[in-house]
Amino acid sequence: MRLTVVGGNRGTGAHVVRLAARAGHEVTVLSRTGSEALPDGVVDRRGDATDPDTVRRAVAGADAVVVTVGGGTANNRAAVTEAAVDAMRQEGVRRLVVQSSLGVGDSMALMPAPARLFARTVLRGALADHGDQEAAARASGLDWTVVRPGGLTDGPATGNVVAQETAEGRPMQARISREDVAGYIVRILDEPETFGKAIALGA
Repeated sequence: MRLTVVGGNRGTGAHVVRLAARAGHEVTVLSRTGSEALPDGVVDRRGDATDPDTVRRAVAGADAVVVTVGGGTANNRAAVTEAAVDAMRQEGVRRLVVQSSLGVGDSMALMPAPARLFARTVLRGALADHGDQEAAARASGLDWTVVRPGGLTDGPATGNVVAQETAEGRPMQARISREDVAGYIVRILDEPETFGKAIALGA
């Protein structure tokens, strides 16, 4: 598979790039600053991920696009996702995976009470940005999946991942390693049963 990772130079995105390359996918990374530590064979594209022409060039020829970007400025996640959606439509790319956050929309119900209070106060702006990001994916008409990880850690992958839609309501710990999130993203790239779903991730 030819995969473009928007925001793949650090954090969860960097793990997606590494795991996807290891799995044999052809990977292109789009980031503002680039990375000096990309796996062999990965294409490094640098530029503004909200610029239509920059994003269109990065996704041209891809089979799937993964968006894993941080906040940066207000509404940055939503702006980047909207640019990716527009570029994918122009280039005929169907598969989109967007990293959002636990606590967006109905997934707030899956968080422990203290975490819900923290999310509603300290994380209010970030969750609003993620909400707009999710809205862009839902309205895209593409084969989208939103993943909503809980609190991200830099610990190693455990393989112990709870993945669920909110309606399932299974107990879960609202913390998960970035590497586990990346592993889940790479696994579902070609899984149609995840299309059109927002999936919470925890341990």
